[in-house]
Formats: sequence, structure tokens, C-alpha cells
Amino acid sequence: QQCCYTAAGTLLLTADSTGGSTPDRGHDWGAPPFRTPPRVPGLSHWLYDVVSFYHCCLWAPECSRYMRRRPSSDCRSYRPSRLASTFGDPHFVTFDGANFTFNGRGEYVLLEATLTNLRVHGRAQTRTTSEGAQDQGTGLMAVAVQEGNSDVVEVRLDGEVLQVLLNQEVLNFAEQSWMDLKGMFLSIAAQDSVSIMLSSGAGLEVLAQRPFLSVTVLLPEKFLTHTQGLLGTLNDDPTDDFTLRNGRVLPPKSTSRELFRFGADWAVENASSLLTYDSWFLVNNFLYQSKHDYTFQPLFAEETTPNPNQPEVAELCGDDHFCAFDVMATGSLSVGNGTLMAHQRHQHRMQSLRPVTSCGWLAPPLNGHKEGISYLAGSTVH
Repeated sequence: QQCCYTAAGTLLLTADSTGGSTPDRGHDWGAPPFRTPPRVPGLSHWLYDVVSFYHCCLWAPECSRYMRRRPSSDCRSYRPSRLASTFGDPHFVTFDGANFTFNGRGEYVLLEATLTNLRVHGRAQTRTTSEGAQDQGTGLMAVAVQEGNSDVVEVRLDGEVLQVLLNQEVLNFAEQSWMDLKGMFLSIAAQDSVSIMLSSGAGLEVLAQRPFLSVTVLLPEKFLTHTQGLLGTLNDDPTDDFTLRNGRVLPPKSTSRELFRFGADWAVENASSLLTYDSWFLVNNFLYQSKHDYTFQPLFAEETTPNPNQPEVAELCGDDHFCAFDVMATGSLSVGNGTLMAHQRHQHRMQSLRPVTSCGWLAPPLNGHKEGISYLAGSTVH
């Protein structure tokens, strides 16, 4: 369905307006298996949707007939996706809402789901300061995803440049901003944001929140009880989100040191890594080394105290503890600001994804009319 909305955000239905949301027979980008009607990219949508609209509504007075044959879905059966995010000096907000900081150095399983054999792996590295020294903060610099036997897409920061790799080869987006791939759809916006939609309905957005990556994962409800990894166990119970590989569950009030051990337990195994090693640095530091660097000692939140001589930190971060921690760990207000924006973006999306109840379309009375086109619970229609 192509969804159309009023300026106030109300979903417009064809039963109320000829500018309402119409269900399409063919998507503009096609659908697998391609090249069979109505799955030809571009052509199918034009032939089965656009031309029929022209014939009925623009070139003949048959629009009411068209709208009757193609009534909008009122979205009563829609269930919003579940959201999890990681950003900054890696902070994690799980699908069930638990949050923690795991600033390890290495390669880790962000998400595994046996339901569709979905795997998301991430590489966390230390940040090098402008003086050439390495601070105590780490952040995601590369994320790779595969589902079943789909292609493998990796998004990474190479210096300041956001790169996208398809099956270990760097892609060039100079001439196009999206690609249909095996088992997924890939699009890139403004050289800073990459979206990956998988055939299962799962999706990732990877954003260059320099100097690190910010990653958002969306899963449909069918993944309930099927996930594990650093982004938690999706089952509406935040108390079991810190589950180790062996099934042992750490309590929700675990210390940062205990949660550091939880993160290290989800280090990627070499044979199953989705990440690319195409430089001597990556080969020597990640391929031939332990997937979790046990020699790296990060800062732990409970063992740090804010500097009272830094009022600008309080002014920037307010009560956002992720932001304040990152300023302490990296000594950079800009890193803290990036973390603050990523956290606020996650909170805004959580608000947007809250389920709503729709009563469905209400017909006007015979020989009468109605006022009001919002059918959500709490709305009034006369």
C-alpha cells in the first residue's frame, strides 16, 4: 500500500478521499522472483497501478469505481517493529528496553536469530585522538549482516569515509543510491546513512555518527523469543537480556565489570565471521588475534566520577548518562554530542513505534454525511 497522510499525520483512506492510500499490485522496485508479471521493476507498477489510475480517474469519470476496487487497508492488523540500537562508546538499548555500556575492543555478535539464520556482527575499535594517542573509548567501526544464504553487506568507517561492501568488495554508489541484492534491499542516503531491508522483514540502519557508527535494528514480531546476542532476547522481558552463550542469565542490576564479561562472551567465532579483513591492520589486529582483546582495560561507569570543573559537560548532556560517560571516556564534547543525538533519535523512534488502536473505517449514514477521518481510539467522528 502507498500510504498518504494529512498534514496532521492521519492516514488517508480511499473511502474518504481520492487522494487516499491505494494498494498496489506492483512495487516500483519489483519483487523476487523478478522479470515475471507483476514483478518487473518500474514497469509493473506503471502498468498495473499508474495507468489504471489514469484511465479511471484522470481520463474518465470512473474514479469511484477504481476506489471501490482498490480500497485502502486501514492498518488495523499492523504491528510495529521492535527496535534496538547501539551507538557511541558502545552503548546498547535492547529490544526489551534494557540498556548497558560495553566498551570492549574486538568483534562481537550484535544479533543472532535462528528463525531465519539472521546474523549481525560488529567490530569495535579504539578511537585515535588528534594528537595520535588512543583514548579509553571504543566504538563500532564496522557492521556486517547476512540472513540465510543472502549476500553479505558490510558498512564501515574508513577514516571519515563511510564504505559499503558487498561480499567483501567495496561498492560504488556514484551512479545509483539503491540496489536489489540476493535476500535484501540496500539504499544509501547522503553518504552518511545506509538502510538494509531483509526479505524476512527485518531491517538495519547504519549511520555515520563520527567517529563511530550508530546502528538501529528493527525486527517484526515473528522474531519474538528467537534472538540472542548483545541486543538481547526479544520476548518483552528485559530481565533476561543479559543471557550468555551457555544460557546463564546475568541479573539486570549487574555491574559494568560483570556486563563487560557478558559482552566478551559474545565475541565472534573466527569461522563464522561476516567481517572483511582487506588490510594488514585488520588482518593483524582482528583476524590473527583473539576476537575479544582481553588486554584492553576500558573505563567502567561505576568507577568514574564527573569532573566538577567541566560545567560544559552538564550543559551539553543534562541527565543523559551515555553522553556524560562518552565525554569522560574520550575527552571529546563532540563525541558526547553525537552520542546524545543518537540516544535521542532512538527515544523518538521508540515513541513513534508505540502501538496504536484503530477502530477501522466508519461509513457515513445513508442520506447523511460524516465529519472526521481519524479512526484511532480516542478520536471522535460526527
